[in-house]
Amino acid sequence: MKIKYNAPTTLTFTFISAAALILNQTLFHGLIRTWFMVSGRGGFHPGSIRSWVTLFTHVAGHADINHFLSNFSFILLIGPILEENYGSRALLMMIAVTALVTGALNTFLFSSSLLGASGVVFMMILLASFTNFNRGEIPLTFILILVLYVGRELINSFRADTISEFAHIAGGFCGSLFGFFRPAKR
Repeated sequence: MKIKYNAPTTLTFTFISAAALILNQTLFHGLIRTWFMVSGRGGFHPGSIRSWVTLFTHVAGHADINHFLSNFSFILLIGPILEENYGSRALLMMIAVTALVTGALNTFLFSSSLLGASGVVFMMILLASFTNFNRGEIPLTFILILVLYVGRELINSFRADTISEFAHIAGGFCGSLFGFFRPAKR
């Protein structure tokens, strides 16, 4: 038996995120804050390369090991299934679009910075509910996931915490759109 790099997009995303966290905690303190955190309202500068880069890279940055594990336990579970159903390039594009959407919305609507892959997690959760349905149908699993996950985030958004429920909702919205408009290859 041999070990296979079975889900290149999912695994590469995981390894890049892990490397960023390890480097930030050992050799390059401030790496995450500088290159893997998108600014809040007023912090985006169109002339700054860093502002543009972090619109995408914020999904690879995590505050600590618990934050990383809570996101990548889902990504490593769901990502390979999605990659098999949609393809590696398509999943990479979905991650990039979700990063851009959540990063841009945070930059223009919220004063706090955004960090982490939870928007991507929610994109994957909602998208996964579309992996086995026919065109013209709405999967009941999608409706239930939408009610459970997005409903919980709406309720939690009224609590004072450091979690961006809006990024979760926006990621779930992206996953829903990808599922409706990009059927899985079979």
